[in-house]
Amino acid sequence: MIEIGDTLVADDLLDQKFVCDLSACKGACCVDGDSGAPLDEEECSVVEEVYDVVKPYMTAEGIKEVEKQGNFVVDSDGDLSTPLVNNAACAYVYYDEKGITKCAIEKAYLKGETTFRKPISCYLFPVRLKQYSTFTAVNVQLIDICEPACSLGEKLKVPVYQFLEKPLIQRFGSEWYEALKAVDEAGIVE
Repeated sequence: MIEIGDTLVADDLLDQKFVCDLSACKGACCVDGDSGAPLDEEECSVVEEVYDVVKPYMTAEGIKEVEKQGNFVVDSDGDLSTPLVNNAACAYVYYDEKGITKCAIEKAYLKGETTFRKPISCYLFPVRLKQYSTFTAVNVQLIDICEPACSLGEKLKVPVYQFLEKPLIQRFGSEWYEALKAVDEAGIVE
């Protein structure tokens, strides 16, 4: 573990290689899982605010579930998350012309229709955050669907933290990211 400010960072962020390979996994992280994308309280409000902008990019099934369940739900673990369609896909997904699952919220962002890109839990995936009273644990959660991303990361020699530079900076700031990068460059973690 690496301590940076009020975070404890798993060595896997430096050691594990990872580059999303959507052509191989088809965006399975938006479909597989026990619950929707984890949200923090502030994001719940933002998701409600951007819904009308995002709605045109969502599937009919996703719209139906949001209108039935709300813009966010409390999952079986008691955490805030996005609603699911048929206990599988996040309600905020759409499918592109190649059948790849993508985020309708991010599509609205990329079109300049909102300043909210997507939930930070999605942007950071496969990094997962766990808040404790005195620190935040920063871990890598690789699941079977990540195998193509791990293979591509190995081939390209890209560690998780480098692949996730923008979302890590968004969440923790540039100084935090530079400190993590310095640890990697110094070769402190084996």
